[in-house]
Amino acid sequence: MDFATRLAAARKTAGLTQQVLADRVRIDVTQLRRYEAGTNQPTLDVLRALSVALSVTTDSLVFGDTPRGPQTENPRLRMEALDHLPPDEQALVIAMIEGALLRHHARQLNVS
Repeated sequence: MDFATRLAAARKTAGLTQQVLADRVRIDVTQLRRYEAGTNQPTLDVLRALSVALSVTTDSLVFGDTPRGPQTENPRLRMEALDHLPPDEQALVIAMIEGALLRHHARQLNVS
């Protein structure tokens, strides 16, 4: 399910018409129709207003029910362990991960 479909479904679940939701978000109903048709994407400010008006998270609108983060147990447990490190050590680990990801991305670009 894509963003447009999730937005329309959330609006219907909330029992709102397009006009009522547009009024609550302070956008033109035509713009809301474009979002639900998938022809336009909202700005971050509008996305936040939509999620508040619909009482849903922005993640649920953008990503749906797809779990985010590591999907295998080993990386997930290690990422959770980061919460127990002091901030300076967390920053170091994050910098190392970002460096490894950048290196991987650069290699992919060179292979292509």
